[in-house]
Amino acid sequence: MKKQSPFVAVLRRELKRMVSRRLYFGVCIVLPLFCIFFMSTIFGNGQMENIPVGIVDQDQTVMSREISRQVEAVPTFRVIRHFIDAEAARKATQAKEIYGYLVIPGNFEADVTGGREATLSYYYHYALLSVGGEVRGAFETLLRTLSLGPVVMQATALGVDEQQITTFLLPVKASNHPLFNPDLDYSVYLSNPFFFIFFQVIVLLTTVYAIGSEIKFHTGDEWLATARMNIGTAVVAKLLPYTVIFGIMSVFGNYVMFGMMNIPFSCGFWPLNLTAILFVIASQALAVFLFSLFPALSLIISVVSMVGSLGATLSGVTFPAPSMYAPVYYTSFLFPIRHFIEINQNLLYGDYGFAYTWQNYSALFCFLLVALLILPHLKRAILSHKYENIE
Repeated sequence: MKKQSPFVAVLRRELKRMVSRRLYFGVCIVLPLFCIFFMSTIFGNGQMENIPVGIVDQDQTVMSREISRQVEAVPTFRVIRHFIDAEAARKATQAKEIYGYLVIPGNFEADVTGGREATLSYYYHYALLSVGGEVRGAFETLLRTLSLGPVVMQATALGVDEQQITTFLLPVKASNHPLFNPDLDYSVYLSNPFFFIFFQVIVLLTTVYAIGSEIKFHTGDEWLATARMNIGTAVVAKLLPYTVIFGIMSVFGNYVMFGMMNIPFSCGFWPLNLTAILFVIASQALAVFLFSLFPALSLIISVVSMVGSLGATLSGVTFPAPSMYAPVYYTSFLFPIRHFIEINQNLLYGDYGFAYTWQNYSALFCFLLVALLILPHLKRAILSHKYENIE
């Protein structure tokens, strides 16, 4: 009978460990599927609608009620309260019961019909930048239209042709053409990167636990013996099943978002999927490196969780990385998600070619090299048994 190779022996041993505990099924299958479902549905139709706002009508006239109806007709808004005074509306905004309010001052209709200056004021909560930006934009669009109403009315009364009115009111017409996302759909530029940000945390934690459990449960010697004391074989064979599962999950995530959700992209599926699999391997390599530095499972899980969470900020999705404080910007290159996002944006928004992303691809491969270089330290830590009793 032919003797089994150490790689196959470690692989079979790990497969038995995976099927023996439901925890592995949860973190390898259930959690990634939940992330795919969550990120593909969280943004709804892709635009913010029904944001709670209020109206302070201090005029109580036909014109002020018409303005209130126009505010209620804006899809972005959902008018939930009508206030008597601005102070109550301000407190409701600070308490986040509403995210903005419009103030119609007293004598507004009299000032408008009398040709005097009349002012409509709006206030919004800007601690949440995305919500505040949507509220501000909707108010500006609405009030720009309302401000032209009295001028059009007076010009029409004087016999000015409607075409002429448009000419002198709007001498320059704006024509907006947002690139790659003409509908300004949040899901187009957030669903895919946010899925992989969450996915990276799962990959890091699972990899650390898979290796760290050997030390925690005092099975490290058996693991190395199965690999015939070859730490490279031990780690690669152990992590291979997780690489395959997470690779399949990343490909499935791409299919859901770019196939089923029809998020536009400029390249084919192969570049997206191969990059996603490389990202999974680089994330596993980072987890191996971090664990090898200090192989205590109870402590390193906290460190890995922090590293994974920082990826949401340092990836450059929510804030441009080059605009960050210089030390933070250069630190961001130590995270696989940063390079993955750079590559993905290149593929999605034009597929400009390898010349623009070769540095990011090289960085992802560098994570593999660093993990390989530190494996001897991991082997010594396992054989020393000094980390087994750290709680």
